Amino acid sequence: MRPNIVTEAGLQTRVGQWWESIPFLTSAVVVVCGVIYLVCLLIGYDSFYEICFLPTAVVSHFQVYRIYTSIFFHGSLLHVLFNMLALVPLGSELERIMGSIRLAYLIILLATTNAIFHLFIALLVAHNPFHPYQYLLDECAIGFSGILFSMIVIETSLSGVQSRSVFGLFNVPAKWYAFILLVAFQLLMTNVSLLGHLCGILSGFAYTYGLFNFLMPGASSFSAIEASSWLSSCVRRPKFILCTGGSPTSYIPTYSGQNTTSSGLLSGNIWRNLSSWMPQRETSAQAGQDFRFPGSGRALGSGQSETVPAVNSDSNLQARLLDNSNPNRSSHLGVTATREPPLDGRRSVVDNAVGATPGHPALHQDSAPSEEQIQKLVSMGFDKTQVEVAISAADGDLNVAVEILMSQQVCKSCIAYGSHD
Repeated sequence: MRPNIVTEAGLQTRVGQWWESIPFLTSAVVVVCGVIYLVCLLIGYDSFYEICFLPTAVVSHFQVYRIYTSIFFHGSLLHVLFNMLALVPLGSELERIMGSIRLAYLIILLATTNAIFHLFIALLVAHNPFHPYQYLLDECAIGFSGILFSMIVIETSLSGVQSRSVFGLFNVPAKWYAFILLVAFQLLMTNVSLLGHLCGILSGFAYTYGLFNFLMPGASSFSAIEASSWLSSCVRRPKFILCTGGSPTSYIPTYSGQNTTSSGLLSGNIWRNLSSWMPQRETSAQAGQDFRFPGSGRALGSGQSETVPAVNSDSNLQARLLDNSNPNRSSHLGVTATREPPLDGRRSVVDNAVGATPGHPALHQDSAPSEEQIQKLVSMGFDKTQVEVAISAADGDLNVAVEILMSQQVCKSCIAYGSHD
């Protein structure tokens, strides 16, 4: 028998694996936009002037529905295909971090704030005393790209990367990435709404700087929505991700460090999605890889036998981490005599922070989290005290801090679920 058995996955299998890896809400948005485009194509509907975002119609006739109908309609096959292929990596990563319901609320919030910025700028330009410009008030904009630009800014902020790749040709500073894409699309494509994309960028920065914190409900509100009976059929679906960070059938994925390039628009993800559909030959050593979390990174919870120990281990770590943050109980903490070897670098960082005692300070105790880092995670709905402890334990790595906070929420949910049993 040959040691390396080569298998070949067909196109249908590759597409199925790719689709199953997309979380619930992201796949739902792709389906809705695709179905709407196909229906319009079959019935010959092209009166986009009736549903697009038109500032004059919103102001004069108060047609607020245009704010939300405009994001789901697209003008051509390339338009909807390009937007959805860009949404898949961006939406999937944000949904795994935030949860399905929280991301749905964020999309609605971004659509609303994009429209408000659009109206304000269009009115300001049209009625300025120096050179009135009426064109922006009569511009008819459709498509999901405004939300995508907001997601680019938010994902770039959460990833913590210092530079991003544009079309795979050159790297730019992460803070300028969205603006470079804005200029590139304006130069390469026709009939592109410059103002619509710019407002998406502004909304994304407003969210990352915490200006929308007062509009974001707490985690308890999202948990109450998830527990409602009318949403139970969605919550039970395998790809649904709870706002606490875990889904009923899978564990939150682990991401690599800051130096890796996260998913973003036109940074190689669209090509990877397309290439994943192609038949590929793989050895039997790769056959056991969990298709829900493709890639070379470590996938947690690929089976039921692996999920329970991982959750229990993270539960102990998070319990000790929270106890260490309490000054009244710091004298009762101690280092365990035996400890399992860390699974990776992140577990080492957490263990160093957990194993600290008053006489033996942690390795990274001198690195205090910055207010900007704390504000980014607090804007996602986490408790400020837990955020400070998590960032200190992660040595300033926001990705690791989010993983610690999400793992804690998963552990709490598992404990609560076990107590009911």
